[in-house]
Amino acid sequence: MRRAASVLVSVPVLAGLLYVPATPASAAEKAAPSPIVDVSLDTFTPAAPVEGDTLTISGTVTNEGKETVSEARVDLRVGSPVANRGAIDRVAKRNGFVPGDDGAALGGPYSIKIPKLAAGISKDFTIAVPVEKLGLDDDGVYPLGVSLSGRTASAQYDRVLGVERTFLPWQPEATDKKTQVSYLWPLISSTHLSAETGSDDQQTPVFEDDALAAELAPGGRLERLVALGAELPITWVVDPDLLATVDAMTRNYQVKDGEERVPGRNQAVAKQWLNSLDKAVQGDKIVALPHGDPDLASLAHRGKDVSGSLSHLQPATEVAETTVETILHVKPSVDFAWPIDGAVDPSIVDIATSAGADKVIARSDSIRDELPYTPNAARPIGGGTTAVVADAALSTAFHGDMTRAGNSTRAVQQFLAHTLAVTQQQPGKQRNIVVAPQRMPTTAQAQTMASALRALAPQRWTQPSDLLATAAAKPDDGAVSTIPSAKKYPAKLRKQELRVQAFQDMQATQGTLDNFKVILTAAYRVVTPFGNAINREMSTSWRGRSEPATAYRRSVQDHLLDLTSEVQLIDKSDLTLSGRSATIPVTVQNQLLQGVDHLVLRLTSTKPTRLKLNGGTAVAELPVKIDGGHSQSVKFTASANANGPVPMTAQLYTEDGKPYGKPMNFTVKVSEITPTVMLVIAGGFLLLALAGIRMYTHRKRAAAREADGPDDTTDGPHDGPAGPDDAAGGPEGPDDTTDEPDGEPRPVTGTEAGTTADPEPRVTAERSDDPEQPSDLTPDTGAQSADPSGPGEKVDR
Repeated sequence: MRRAASVLVSVPVLAGLLYVPATPASAAEKAAPSPIVDVSLDTFTPAAPVEGDTLTISGTVTNEGKETVSEARVDLRVGSPVANRGAIDRVAKRNGFVPGDDGAALGGPYSIKIPKLAAGISKDFTIAVPVEKLGLDDDGVYPLGVSLSGRTASAQYDRVLGVERTFLPWQPEATDKKTQVSYLWPLISSTHLSAETGSDDQQTPVFEDDALAAELAPGGRLERLVALGAELPITWVVDPDLLATVDAMTRNYQVKDGEERVPGRNQAVAKQWLNSLDKAVQGDKIVALPHGDPDLASLAHRGKDVSGSLSHLQPATEVAETTVETILHVKPSVDFAWPIDGAVDPSIVDIATSAGADKVIARSDSIRDELPYTPNAARPIGGGTTAVVADAALSTAFHGDMTRAGNSTRAVQQFLAHTLAVTQQQPGKQRNIVVAPQRMPTTAQAQTMASALRALAPQRWTQPSDLLATAAAKPDDGAVSTIPSAKKYPAKLRKQELRVQAFQDMQATQGTLDNFKVILTAAYRVVTPFGNAINREMSTSWRGRSEPATAYRRSVQDHLLDLTSEVQLIDKSDLTLSGRSATIPVTVQNQLLQGVDHLVLRLTSTKPTRLKLNGGTAVAELPVKIDGGHSQSVKFTASANANGPVPMTAQLYTEDGKPYGKPMNFTVKVSEITPTVMLVIAGGFLLLALAGIRMYTHRKRAAAREADGPDDTTDGPHDGPAGPDDAAGGPEGPDDTTDEPDGEPRPVTGTEAGTTADPEPRVTAERSDDPEQPSDLTPDTGAQSADPSGPGEKVDR
């Protein structure tokens, strides 16, 4: 028992002597509890080195802790080649130093010493090492890390206080089967052009703002995209609305400044950009999106239930082809649809192909494959439609803030690592892949993408291709060719979609436009700018910008309503209708610069038993046609049957029976005249007529007497019996006075009284067949005589 006890006591001691702890050989490789020092890799050149190159890495280390780091050292570490693309992602996401996985420090002359790094202080470093010193044996993707080791007051031993990882693609010789890479280069911008145009013949365009000029100017986002793309093997993806907007800027244009319109002054910038783009695209493939880059997912999920929303896609596609060919002199492909972020479901595919596109650009995080390698991008999904599936990792490689050199360098190296990994998955099988980056990359993102494509220029494991060729490539047999259900559509993207109200607003605008254009003699001056504006209202660029989107839709609708109100009825005051019939005028005003036609003015009597219109009906219609800047008075006949007010309604209609504009109401007061009143009025007119005749006859006789002179037969009392006129005092009555027209007595002249007014004897003519009697009236004229008339003698003929 004593021997057994001694053996048992000696076992732990022997075990302790034989135990070797599994720790790194160097104490400096102990991991810190959390990174204290931030390491940034700002440059990595060359990005894909070959034998004989010297790899140069520069960057910055920053002490973000509260303690000073002493005896600090910057080391370069090379890990083992990664096995697949998934390993690349895992290494990229790794946080903090991991002994063993991050590799051993290269040490020696490639280690940089920093005696002291105080809290909050940064130090720059540069490491230059020949590639043959890196220990790169086999081709592949090598994780490469730069670490900072040192001591702090609370931990007086060497440990890794911070590390930054990147990737070194090692393929010094060209592979037999290179991966074909189609890189999409998007030229897309947000909306800047309004629906408003000037009142001149050129229809000077009006811009919402002049912000596009900054993107087109040297150093601007769009200028950089064109300048960089001109040197790269890419496929241009263009929104024709951007081309049309810039083309409008090359001529006279105006910019909204509150309620004012100020002249635009960036014609030279626009011309330079278009000229540069025209040169850049020659010989390249261009894919034209529908005009305005409509949000296909929003249409599929929110807009399809609003009548008329889908009808915009086909015209937008037709305009796209014409616009690109006219401005860039290159015939584009309009066969591709590009939903936001390549996310698809059955409804999106249906909408995308409804305008004629038979290819949909999707993404591999939407259509997921279970293959151990990256298959060809093209695959049939039924109905003659091809899904061109872009690689998600490559397409999202340049998201984020690329203005920081460290972010840009890391993105380029990770992009190259993935492309090399794709090629090495199936070395004997050539693949065709697509890279579809963000729709509107920033200037820094575009520059980073260009850096990555330049690094692939030696074509050691990739070759450039275009989207059309990739879409036509033979699909892999095992690739997924089914569209995911709507339940799998990303919730984040669904929250950014245009609301149903947005499509209802578009529907209202389109309805107003349809009702307006039918009356115009030059409808294209309105249909084109407003049709394009409605396309812009459903643009993908409004995602995440709901308030500006609403403001733009409202401005388009308000301007259209302002134009339609230029053709209107002029308000009229109440009328009084006396008599059984009359004319009711209604004035239509056209303040547009063009004429209007195909309009009907309808006048309605609300009380037809009291007042009827043309032909005895309650409603009358007359056509309206007015030149620009004129008014027209349309006249309706009306007949009254009874006294009293009659409310009337005037309303313009298009020829197809749709109301146009607001109705106008007024009242006609009917004051009917009875037959008795008409007789009294007629009798009064008759009396006035008789009085006028009497006055005329009297004056004529008086003038005749004065002209004939004194009558000797009337100088005394009549010898014979008195005639009727004598008994009555002559034709004028019993008095020897004559009434003036106003009823006052007129003095009797000597001639009329029978006295001699002329010293010469009065000459009278006797009838040869009827001897003169004393009672005969004095003749008005003497007998005809062949002798010449004496002086002063009046002769009537």
